[in-house]
Amino acid sequence: MKCFPKITDSQQGIKSERGFSLIELLIVVAIILIIAAIAIPNMLKSRMAANQASAVSNLRTITSASVSYSVTFSNGYPPSLAALGGVEGAGATCTAAILIDPVLASTLQKSGYQFAYTGEQGNVTNTTCASPGFNGYLVTAVPITAGITGNLSFCVTEPGILHYDPMGQVAASETACEALPTLQ
Repeated sequence: MKCFPKITDSQQGIKSERGFSLIELLIVVAIILIIAAIAIPNMLKSRMAANQASAVSNLRTITSASVSYSVTFSNGYPPSLAALGGVEGAGATCTAAILIDPVLASTLQKSGYQFAYTGEQGNVTNTTCASPGFNGYLVTAVPITAGITGNLSFCVTEPGILHYDPMGQVAASETACEALPTLQ
């Protein structure tokens, strides 16, 4: 009996490559797309909730800063949001009190919301500041892109009670703000 050497696949010219077939790849892509279709809307909802929570937090900060401004400078409530901002490290003045985030004070935008500050109830008299403050104020926060950066708009006046509009509209006055539901 003669022994013949064992013939391997490579000697026979047969390629033994292993890999994925087109159908297997298509199935994997389909599974990934299904998972993405489920996850992306939830991610967008959580981002909107985070933006809304940030807007409420910023309004509370502005309210506290406005009261601090009033007590510190005896100028009523600030003449603008810019007066609550300022450059860190510089001395606080009634035109740059350094009480809120400089980004919020200068751009009036943060976390997908547009902020606006309006002085109300007339100017304060007998002040030493170049810009007289106000006896009241209205601060609003409106989503930059409704349905994407947020659904609710918010407002607050000098009593410090936060209100929201489920339609995302800006409150035009203190009276309109106070007529909206309060945030608990």
